[in-house]
This record gives sequence, C-alpha cells and structure tokens, in this order.
Amino acid sequence: MIYYLPAMRKPVAVVDLFSGPGGLGEGFSSFTDEDGERPYSVELSVEREPSAYATLRLRSFLRKFADPPQEYYAFLNAADDEGREEPNWNLLYPKEWEAALREVQCLDLGTPAATVHLFRRIRGIRGEFGDQTILIGGPPCQAYSMAGRSRNLGIADYRPDQDERHFLYREYVSALHMLSPAVFVMENVKGVLSSKVNGERIFPRILRDLRKACGPDSYRLFGLASRGTGDAVWANDQDPKEFMVRAEDHGIPQTRHRVFIVGLRRDLSDGAHPDILPRLMSRDARVTVGQVLGGLQGLERLRSRLSREDSDSAWRGVLKGAVDLVGNIDLPRPDAEKFREALQKHWSSPPTPAAAACPSELRKWIQDGSLRTPPNHEARTHMPSDLERYLFVSVFGKVYGRSPRARDFPSALAPDHRNWHSQIFEDRFRVQIDSQPASTITSHISKDGHYYIHPDPSQCRSLTVREAARIQTFPDNYYFKGNRTQQYVQVGNAVPPFLALQIAESIWNMFGALRCQDTAPAVVGHPPVLGDHVDRPQMSA
Repeated sequence: MIYYLPAMRKPVAVVDLFSGPGGLGEGFSSFTDEDGERPYSVELSVEREPSAYATLRLRSFLRKFADPPQEYYAFLNAADDEGREEPNWNLLYPKEWEAALREVQCLDLGTPAATVHLFRRIRGIRGEFGDQTILIGGPPCQAYSMAGRSRNLGIADYRPDQDERHFLYREYVSALHMLSPAVFVMENVKGVLSSKVNGERIFPRILRDLRKACGPDSYRLFGLASRGTGDAVWANDQDPKEFMVRAEDHGIPQTRHRVFIVGLRRDLSDGAHPDILPRLMSRDARVTVGQVLGGLQGLERLRSRLSREDSDSAWRGVLKGAVDLVGNIDLPRPDAEKFREALQKHWSSPPTPAAAACPSELRKWIQDGSLRTPPNHEARTHMPSDLERYLFVSVFGKVYGRSPRARDFPSALAPDHRNWHSQIFEDRFRVQIDSQPASTITSHISKDGHYYIHPDPSQCRSLTVREAARIQTFPDNYYFKGNRTQQYVQVGNAVPPFLALQIAESIWNMFGALRCQDTAPAVVGHPPVLGDHVDRPQMSA
C-alpha cells in the first residue's frame, strides 16, 4: 500500500540524533508558521557527550515555556560565571523538568542498550504521530574532516576500515528505518565528499544506504542550495557538490561549508515537481564579523588575560612592551607609516565608531533585552609572547583587510616552530576581519584561540565562547554548560541555528506545496506502527 501525506497537521514530531548542544533542533523548534504557531515539536534528542547533553537538556527545559522563567534570567545576569549558581529546576518546575529529561537522552548510539532504548522511544513517537515525523542530525565527523584525516595519517597502523567513526552514519540510517519519517535532514563536514575507506569513496555508499533505508529506493535525495535559476532538482550522484551549503550565502557570518542531505519519502516524492523541493535562497549581502560582534549590543569589551600573575597593571605592562615592539617593526614605506598610524589609532585611544548595523532579522534572532550581559563571555589567558603576535595581526588586519601569513611576520615575532616557513603554518595566527564573514568556527577553537583572534587591537585576545556562539548564530540567552574547553567544542561542532531555522521553513513550505498538488489521493492512510522487533536495514558493504 502506498501512503501519501498531502498535508501536515501540527505538530510535526522531530527526532534529533547526534544533537551536540542542539543547533539543528533550535532552528526547527523555533520556526513559526503563517499562523504564528510552532509546527515542529522536538520529541527526542540524543547526545553522548555529557557537557553537550547538559546544555541540550537545559535548552529543552526552557522550550517548555512561552518565555524563559525569571529565575533563568536571574541566573544568567549574575556577576560572572564563578558567581552563578544554577537553580534547582526540578524543584521549581518539576513538570517541565521531567518533560526535558524524557525528551533529551544521553546515549552512545551504536551500543546495544542505546539501540533498545532508541527503538522503544521511536515506536512510541510513531504510535502518537504516525507519518508526521522528521529525522534530523549530524553523525560525528572526525573521521571525515580534513584535520581528522591528517591526524590519522600520523597514527601507526591506522586502518580506516576499522575506524568505527566512518560508519556511525549507519546508526542514523537504522533510526531512519525505525521511524520512516516523511523527511530527513543529515548534516556533515564537506570532507565526507572526498573521504575514502580502502580506496573507495564513502559518500556514494552513504547515499545508497539512505535511499534504501526503508526498502529499495524508499527515499529520494536532494540538496538545499539554490542552483541560481530558482529551480531545485533531485540529487545527482555524479555531482556530490549539489549537497554543499555555503552558510555565508544565507545570512550566517562565517564561511562555513557543510554537506546537507535531505530525503523525501518516495510515496511523497512520486509525482512531485522539483520546483516544490526545499531550497535555501541566497541573500544579497553577507553578514560580517563586525555586524555580530560590534553591531549588536550587549558584549562587554574585554582585555586579554595573562596566563601567569594576571592583573590590570601586569597586563598593561606586557602590552606596553608589545606596542613598543610592534610599533618599531621594520616595514618598507609607506607600509610602516600606515602600520604605526593604525597602531596609534586603535591602541592609544581605542575608537568607538558606530559599528555596521546587524540585519534586523538576525538581530531579532540573537539579542535578548532581558540580559545585562550575555553569558559565556570571559576572556581566556594567553602567554605574553602570543599577545605580541595578537597585537601585530589585529593591527595588520586593520591596515590590509586580511590576516597576515607567516611570510608577513617580522622575525622578532616569528614563533619558534620548525615548520614556520614551510607553508604548513602559513596562517597559524589568524585575525577575524570586521568587514568580512568569519573563518569557519570549528572545535579547534578550544585548543589555543590562535585561529580566532579578535579584530580589535585594544582587546588583544582570542574570541570568547559567546563571540564564537554569535558567529554561529546562537541566541544570546543560549547557555553552554561544562568547562570553557567543552563550551568551545560544543559551539564549534554545532549547526548554526539561524541556518537550521531557514531549513525548517523551507521544509514546511514544501509540505504546503505538496498539499496543493493535484496528485494527492483522496484517502490518506498511515503506515502501521512498528512491531516489537525491527531488523536493521542492509548496509552497503
């Protein structure tokens, strides 16, 4: 029997796997339709890392309210992170906290216990919502990313075919088989397009397994990016780049390129014209670092901190030496004059010009007027030698509108790296440029911050967790749990929520278009609810 869903009643259940801190789920749960209602309901989120799970659980709890409770704002508006004491939510709001505990699960997908628990939950969701379900998520990408593959090359006797991280996507496919949703969205790094196992590219294998998750050719796949003509098309295996989404083209202030595979169940896609498929339309202007860090109110200006014996006076002493050093570097004229002029302007008397305004839609999404200062906004510590380099690269960015490469560094500031001039570390120190989108925020930001230097020379530091979160378009009231390293990792691994919001909207619009098609049968049925046991789908070898 073929089942067709010409209209989606509200709410539509969302199952979110490999959730991280919840970027995808935040976008879907926040979307409002033409009636001002939120048609998506996140029924299950699964994450294995404890700190990300804690962040996810807290955000799930807050979604149970029309507006966050005042106790939450009192918690966020405490003087600093060390002075914050999180309320006992279970004591204050037991019903909402219990609902969050049911929705968010800390599970290691792929283990027998996780599989049993996941099946039971999905069975219940299918029983309650029938066809009205969507599966979203991004399986871990360490094995696919360029950085991860580079690290693996240095591991003796490393065998890709024995690295389970290459095959965690199969847990996503298994959940797809259990749920049989109307639509799924899978996200991953662009490195998945070229990653190989035993000489064979992994991406075509992933596409094959997704297509046949619920039976032969059970899903049709497509990408989200506009083709320039306004027409969407079914995906072509011969051009995997059709699945690439460039976040900077869609109002995200960073050059983040990620793979999004969207699948529409075959009984829905048969007869559907490609024009109705979800697609993300490019925006005319790109959002810049200056617009989200300077064009939005709320972020305090912070000085960098010293890794040892930090104090205001000690910091000023270190920076005075750095200013003297940077101000006397040997540069050819007129570069030397421009450099010294910029150093004087941005350090001696830091300017406070009106920053470029942030686009209103993004500003409304990020800012929260109930916050005095957004949380997770504390400067990390740096060594004095690195502060000299940070000052140099931030002034360089003001003068030249780009980040310096290794060859641009004066010898007095060159770090003691054997490969400094080998082109391997050409951009070891990278400043973000006010007038451009940021470089991609990744989990590497948790290491040392050298790739994410603040554009303001007078602050002379790397980005805070909150600044990275703004570039990732997390709302300012989104609180990240765990220690600072864990917070950075969560932010770097997440899908930008503002991008997820646009994906949610495009999928909802598709359902409206399907409803208007003349091909829908008169009788609408629902697949039977899953039985007590389910066989895993057959995967590509």
